[in-house]
Amino acid sequence: MISVIDYGVCNLGSMLNMLHKVGAQAELISTPAEVERAEKIVLPGVGAFDNGIAALRDRGLAEPLRKKALNDRVPLLGVCLGMQMLGRRSEEGSMNGLGLVDAEVRRFRMPPGSGLKVPHMGWSLLVPHRDSALLHTLDERSRFYFCHSYRMFCNDPDDILATANHGGDFVAMVQRENIYGVQFHPEKSHRFGMSLLHNFARI
Repeated sequence: MISVIDYGVCNLGSMLNMLHKVGAQAELISTPAEVERAEKIVLPGVGAFDNGIAALRDRGLAEPLRKKALNDRVPLLGVCLGMQMLGRRSEEGSMNGLGLVDAEVRRFRMPPGSGLKVPHMGWSLLVPHRDSALLHTLDERSRFYFCHSYRMFCNDPDDILATANHGGDFVAMVQRENIYGVQFHPEKSHRFGMSLLHNFARI
């Protein structure tokens, strides 16, 4: 069973639908007790960093999430803002992140005259940096839908699972043992997103 954290910051219907399409059992959870019983977790999110962290804390979910990932070592997948909240902090706000990945989040800064816009919105290819079960069925043609103004910087390069490009390479996927993050939206990425979620369901 994959438990999708509902902490009031985004519509989770498309994520649940995509998980069901790949044959996964999935449910929404929103209480600390439900987190403590979870076998596999998806942490989605859109919007501002501090709003997301505050919503998790206000519902008493932040510390149970950390314990499940660090102590019980359940697979945890952060999506978009969910990936950013895995890090230590973001220049978008003042609150500390979950600290599950040694990383900071900073705003995109485009080179003058590049013509590139922020937010980065649209489809991008991934460049894998190492093997992972999460990448098992993907190849160089796999592309994913992004919509974000901030990017993650990993202090440990071994945590970088894949990069994409928007005015330069940026971290698109991370993995630290059982903790995974994707900056893109697999639930909006058609067959490529289905393939990735299929992989996560089988980790």
